[in-house]
Amino acid sequence: MKDPAIRSNRMQCLFAMIGAAVVAVCVIIGVTMNLVTLYDENFDHMGIRTFCMFTVNSNIIAGLSMMLCLPYTIDGLRTGNYHLPDWVVVMMHVTVTAVALTFLVSLCILAPVKGFILIFSGSRFFLHGVCPVVSIITYCCFINSHLIRKREAGLAMIPVVIYAAVYVVMVVVIGEDNGGWNDFYGFATRVPLWLSAVIILPATCGISVLLQKAHNACCLRRRRKDAELYREAYGEADLRAVVAEMARSRKRELKLKNPAIPVQLIGYMIQSTGADLSVKEGTRIYFEAWMEG
Repeated sequence: MKDPAIRSNRMQCLFAMIGAAVVAVCVIIGVTMNLVTLYDENFDHMGIRTFCMFTVNSNIIAGLSMMLCLPYTIDGLRTGNYHLPDWVVVMMHVTVTAVALTFLVSLCILAPVKGFILIFSGSRFFLHGVCPVVSIITYCCFINSHLIRKREAGLAMIPVVIYAAVYVVMVVVIGEDNGGWNDFYGFATRVPLWLSAVIILPATCGISVLLQKAHNACCLRRRRKDAELYREAYGEADLRAVVAEMARSRKRELKLKNPAIPVQLIGYMIQSTGADLSVKEGTRIYFEAWMEG
């Protein structure tokens, strides 16, 4: 007897791995293009100065969070047990919020002013477009291990607040003439600084909440789908026997030397069937059946 949700689980894992890999590679390409471009008539901050830009920094941390996801997706394909630690999912939420802000600022503010082609060409094609969009899709649709709580969603403000503080110090306090930065975003010279804060910070909060809702909705939809599969397949069966057979069949199919116990899946099965069985007992049955099988 096979786990009816294993195919769905592995497809989620595969798409998450592809999305994470695409983001990581595109971030490397985009940042490298900026580093080797010493002069651009339309943008001042090229070469090593590219790290002054929020666009670059937000994409780098998003790429790093996606790279953290890769080992777990590879292990998920190998073991049939795709699950990310909660802290990885929270970190992805924080970094995806940052690149989503980059994307919306590029699309709604920079593109109308400087032109769509200019803002989404060259390295900016990757950093303003591909990386943010793929990050959002991957995070919302294929990272389904953990429901983001309100306090975790609030952590998404950290990168923006830190960058805003550094930007104010370098632009306003130190100033370009004293070795600081010029106001390349125009947040201090084109508009009042307080107005920039009033717009950017609530926008970041709103993006974080929207991503939280989209991500959690996908998580719950996947869990409902798995629950329906379990009810159809195991509704009348003894769940203890089902868990034991699942362990034996996975051992045969995956040819693993060591057991990878799908604790989360066992929990879903218990919840969806209403069986008189604890998760602890279910994992013990799975382990014993694996060792015997």
